[in-house]
Amino acid sequence: MTPLDEETGPSSPADSIRLGVWGLGAMGEPMARHLLTARGSVTVHARRERPALSEAGALWAQTARELAAGTDAVLVMLPDLPQLEEHLDGPDGLLAGIDGRDFLLMIGSTVSPVGVRDLAGRLPDGIRVVDCPVSGGEDGARAGTLSIMLGGEPADTERAAALLAPCGRPVRLGPLGAGAVAKACNQMVVAATILALGEATELAARSDVDPAALWELLAGGYAGSNLLESRRDKLVAGDDSPSGIASYMVKDLRFAADIAAATDTRPALLPALRAAFDEIVERDLGERDIAVTRRFTAERSAD
Repeated sequence: MTPLDEETGPSSPADSIRLGVWGLGAMGEPMARHLLTARGSVTVHARRERPALSEAGALWAQTARELAAGTDAVLVMLPDLPQLEEHLDGPDGLLAGIDGRDFLLMIGSTVSPVGVRDLAGRLPDGIRVVDCPVSGGEDGARAGTLSIMLGGEPADTERAAALLAPCGRPVRLGPLGAGAVAKACNQMVVAATILALGEATELAARSDVDPAALWELLAGGYAGSNLLESRRDKLVAGDDSPSGIASYMVKDLRFAADIAAATDTRPALLPALRAAFDEIVERDLGERDIAVTRRFTAERSAD
C-alpha cells in the first residue's frame, strides 16, 4: 500500500494535463469543484449541464467526444461500466475524441475488478486505465477528504494520484482492479455497519432507551465510527431521505461476492448482507438513504 501525495501545484507535471470529469452526480460534482479550484480549468460532461459549475469556470462539453477532444485525462464518475461503455464508440463517443492519442482514463465508479480489466484489454493502445473508486460519501466529496483507491500500472497511478489529490488521499493498492477490490471490501464493512446501526437504533427505541443518548454514549467506544457520525442524526430521527441510496449496495455486494468466488473465500457475513439489502429493495426502500436500515428493521418487526 503506497500513499501518493504529489501536489498539483504550478511546478507539478500534472498541472499541464488537461483534465475532464464525466458524471456530475452527488460525488462527481463536488469533486469537479475541488479540481477546478486547484487547477483553474476543468472540462465537464454529464446528461444535464450544471450552470453553477460553468459560472465557476468549468468548460462544458456537449458530448463524450467533445470531452475527450479537449482533455488528456478524464475522471469517470458514472454509476457503473455500462454507462461508460455505451458512450465509448460512435461519432460522438469518447474514442472518437481521443483519436489515437495517449490518454488516461480514471474510473472512479464502483465497478467489477474483472469488468474493468476486461474493458482495459479492449481499448486501443495508448489509452491507460486506472480504477480509482472513492470512499467517504457526499460529506467527504464536499470536504475534499475522500479515500481514493488506485489500481493500475505504477506510472499511471502516480499520475492519477497527482491529478486527484485535491479530492482527498490517493493510495496505490496494486495492479488494475485493485481499487475495485478495495472498494468492495469497504462496502462490505459499510453494509454491515449501517445494518447493525439501524437494528440497534430500533431495538433501543422499542426498549424505551433514548437512541440519541445511546449513540452519544457509545460513539466514544468501539461502536463509534465515521458512518455513525455521518448517519447518527438520520437514524435517531428516522430520516432516510436520499443521500447515499441503499440500492447501490446491492451491486457493490454482488461485486464482493464475485471476488469471494474468484479467490475461493467463504465469507459467513456477506451472504446475510446481500439477503438483507436485496430485501430492502424488494420492500421498495432501495431509493432511500442507507439509514433506511432502521425503517427496514421496523417493517420486518411488524410483519
